[in-house]
Amino acid sequence: MPEYRNFLVERRDSVEIVTLNRPDVLNAVSPEFATELVDYFTRLHDRLDVRVVVLRAAGRGFCAGLDIKAWPLPEGEKMVVHMGRTQKMMGDIMRRMRTCPQPIIALGHGAACGAGFSMMLAADVRFGAPSLRMNAAYIKIGLGGCDIGSSYFLPRLVGVSIASELILTGRFIHADRALRVGLLSDVVAEEALLDTGLSLAAEMVANAPLGLRMSKEALNFNVDAQSLDAAMALEDRQQILLTATQDHVEAMQAFVEKRPPVYQGR
Repeated sequence: MPEYRNFLVERRDSVEIVTLNRPDVLNAVSPEFATELVDYFTRLHDRLDVRVVVLRAAGRGFCAGLDIKAWPLPEGEKMVVHMGRTQKMMGDIMRRMRTCPQPIIALGHGAACGAGFSMMLAADVRFGAPSLRMNAAYIKIGLGGCDIGSSYFLPRLVGVSIASELILTGRFIHADRALRVGLLSDVVAEEALLDTGLSLAAEMVANAPLGLRMSKEALNFNVDAQSLDAAMALEDRQQILLTATQDHVEAMQAFVEKRPPVYQGR
């Protein structure tokens, strides 16, 4: 894996901790930063050694959004061309987060605005410190409030009414309300965020590797399932395939023998 300049990667057994690391600009996203994030999440697709990712940030906040000063309009280029390329690059971060087979646990504190908000939304599970405040900041700079996945993720997480309120105003949602509406799984002290994320990651990796990967895949598809039957057809296919794995046999044997299973990822 390459070394990245804008975030740190720490390995804990089969869990990787990714720490956004541009604290001097509240981890705002530059073109290089975006490229590195896309590269990291893309590489996860082929990395069976990493089973869960914990995403957090250094400094006073999670991510203040786009680093506007770092995205100057190239000389001689039309704004529409420049924005098209920028939108694609930023959107690819969220796409790769959702399509990588590893569950992503996001740990938010301080500001998570614009792109930072979208990264929180694109994670599979979110925990927040009491200081966390999130908003669809895109609308505050003369653009639309629907950007880099916000109009897809947010209504599915909190419903259309609250999503509309946040997207059409750009107002902040703080940790306590985010917890009440289901946007966060829990609010914990900032110093406890990492332990909370790692504890959940440990519960995830206690399950069979292929079962964990296929469960994220099924959740991704079934959030947009056309019907109950369509959702259950995918579940049936998944379970039938997993029944043929050695890990399933091991799990059943371990249950009978009243011991923890030893999974091999086969």
